[in-house]
Amino acid sequence: MSKLGNLGARLHRGEISYDFVGKRKIWYGVSILITITAILGLAVRGLNMGIDFQGGAVFTTSKTSISVAQAESYAKEASGHDAVVQKLGTGGLRIQIAGMDTAKSDTTKAALAKDMKMDPESIAADLVGPSWGDEIANKAWEGLAIFMVLVVVYLAIAFEWRMAVAALVALIHDITITTGIYALVGFEVTPGTVIGLLTILGYSLYDTVVVFDSLKEQTKDITKQTRFTYSDIANQSINGTLVRSINTTVVALLPVAGLLFIGGGFLGAGTLNDISLSLFVGLAAGAYSSIFIATPLVADLKEAEPQMKALRKRVLAKRAQAAAEDELADTRGDEGPEDATPAVVGPRNQPASRTNRGRGRPSGKRR
Repeated sequence: MSKLGNLGARLHRGEISYDFVGKRKIWYGVSILITITAILGLAVRGLNMGIDFQGGAVFTTSKTSISVAQAESYAKEASGHDAVVQKLGTGGLRIQIAGMDTAKSDTTKAALAKDMKMDPESIAADLVGPSWGDEIANKAWEGLAIFMVLVVVYLAIAFEWRMAVAALVALIHDITITTGIYALVGFEVTPGTVIGLLTILGYSLYDTVVVFDSLKEQTKDITKQTRFTYSDIANQSINGTLVRSINTTVVALLPVAGLLFIGGGFLGAGTLNDISLSLFVGLAAGAYSSIFIATPLVADLKEAEPQMKALRKRVLAKRAQAAAEDELADTRGDEGPEDATPAVVGPRNQPASRTNRGRGRPSGKRR
C-alpha cells in the first residue's frame, strides 16, 4: 500500500506519467469492440425481462424435494412459457413465469400442484398484470432520460458543453456495456437492475467530474504559456487522479463482488444477482470510461478549437527549437570549443633577440 501511495504522489507531482491521451485511439478501439459485442448480445439474445416489466405470476411452494430442473420443466408444461426457478432457504421453490396470462394462473397453479404432488393450498401465487409491467418499464425509461438531461445541463453549466458531451458519451458507453452483459449472461432484469444502473451512472460521473475539475483548474490560463498543449494537461489531470480513482473503484467493487459471487453464486441467493451484476459491471465500466474515454474525448474536442490549434503550433515550434538547440549543443560538445587555439605542428619562428641585432655589421666606430 505504501508503494501505491508513493506511486500516486509521484503521478500527482508529474515525476512519472502514463500517456493515456496520446494512446486514445487504442482505448477508443477497445471500447468500440466491447460496445459492438454488447449490441450484438442485445440483438441476438435480448434481455430477460422480469415479470415486473412483462407481467406474469410468481408461485412460491412449501418445502419440497422437487429439483430446480424438474420444477422448470413442470412450469413450462403447465403455462407454455419459460420459467425461472430458485431454491429458497426454507426448502421451497420460487417459480417465476413472465409473460403468462394472469387469467390462467389458477389453471397453472393446479397443474403445478398435480405434477409436484402437492396440495394446491400450499402454493402461493402473486400476479402482476401486463399494464403494471408496462407502467414500470415506462417509468424506468423516463427516469433514465431525466437523469441524462440533468447530467448534461449540470456539466454544461459547471464546466462547459464539451465536457458535458464527453460525459454523456461515457454514460451511454457504460449503459450499453452493462445491458449487453445482462443479455449475454441471461440474468433477469428487475427494478433492482434499474436501481443498480442509476447507481453506477452516478458513480461513473463522480470519477469523471473529479478529473474534469482538475482539468478545468489547470487550463485557466493555458493560452498564456507555450510549454503544454491542452492534451498534455488533460493527460496530467488523469495521472494526478489515477490512483484515487483506482482506490475508490476497488473499495466499491469488493462488497459488490461479495454480493454477486458469494451471495448470488455460492449461497444461491439469486435475488441478489439482478442488482449486484449491474453494480459490478457498471462500476468497472465507469472507472474505465472516466479514464480512457471521457477525458481523451474532451481533449479531442478542445484541440479542434482555433485557439488550441494555435497553441499547439506554438508549443510544437518551441519544442522543435529546443530540440535543435540541444542537438547543436551536443554537436559542439563533440567537436570541442569553437575558439580553441589549434595545436602548432613544426618549429616555431622565434623573434630576433636584441643582443643579436648588431651582429653582421662592420666593426669600428659608430657613426
